[in-house]
Amino acid sequence: MKLALVGDIGGTNARFAIWEDDSLHSVRVFPTIDYTGPEKAIEVYMQDLELQRGDIGYVCLAVAGPVDGDHFQFTNSHWELSKTAFCAALKVDHLLLVNDFTAMALGMTRLKDDEYLTVCHGIGKSDRPRVIVGPGTGLGVGTLIKQSESYWMALPGEGGHVDLPIGTAREALLWTRLMAEHKHVSAEVVLSGAGLLLLYQVSCALDGIEPTLKSPAAITSAALEGDAVAAAVLEQFCVFLGRVVGNQVLTVGGLGGVYIAGGVVPRFVDFFMNSGFKRALAEKGVMSDYFKGLPVWLVTAEYPGLMGSGVALQQAFGSEI
Repeated sequence: MKLALVGDIGGTNARFAIWEDDSLHSVRVFPTIDYTGPEKAIEVYMQDLELQRGDIGYVCLAVAGPVDGDHFQFTNSHWELSKTAFCAALKVDHLLLVNDFTAMALGMTRLKDDEYLTVCHGIGKSDRPRVIVGPGTGLGVGTLIKQSESYWMALPGEGGHVDLPIGTAREALLWTRLMAEHKHVSAEVVLSGAGLLLLYQVSCALDGIEPTLKSPAAITSAALEGDAVAAAVLEQFCVFLGRVVGNQVLTVGGLGGVYIAGGVVPRFVDFFMNSGFKRALAEKGVMSDYFKGLPVWLVTAEYPGLMGSGVALQQAFGSEI
């Protein structure tokens, strides 16, 4: 029987693993900037495992962007992919492409007890959707709907590109400065790694402060060390995230619960837990009570997108793999 390979490809890193017996093994991470495309990275991955072309029959790749047709252009990297050319180059029988947050959502169905932290305590309604939002290189948004005790459906979407929600006069001023630099101020413009740096820069400009920090990591570190300017920016980041998550919960009726995923928030867990995220989440006027008892979890699992890719592959091909 041929092997099954799964991948989770973001704007910065591509993660690959072998999917076997309903689990992952041989996980490797490849910086996308080092390779011309996914085929080249997978060739190196296969060489590392001493695999030949044709040894892998099934591939599922979780990719950042809307999936439609044979050609795919990655949203946040230079990579692109033709399904036909990919299968021919690697001698793969079946290639399944899914949106990265479709895979991330499916990965939530396999979380272990030590792979998430509780942000807001509550009991989710089993018959209602669950919402997944994840700031990383971009901003991913997904939705899970339970179909049966053992099967969840993940709805594909591009919720990270909705308009950035404004809730205060200061946020409106920040938005005005963001609008001067972007044709569309989406949620992702702020709620991403690069977005944190941009938020810092426009906040400093608004307050007449000379920006001295040059990276998202530097901003996070300064905030955690007590720098007032950096801390205020990180607080605003958490508030914007709360507003976006709250909007998504209202839109899909996501009373099953919320997962905060992605690589950004786990870098400042304690700060996030004590931030204005919870307040902003439920700051919805006449609908504020809608959020009472809504559970929110912060995902700390190392490879939830890869796991979700495996689940998607299993759903698509079942006993064949």
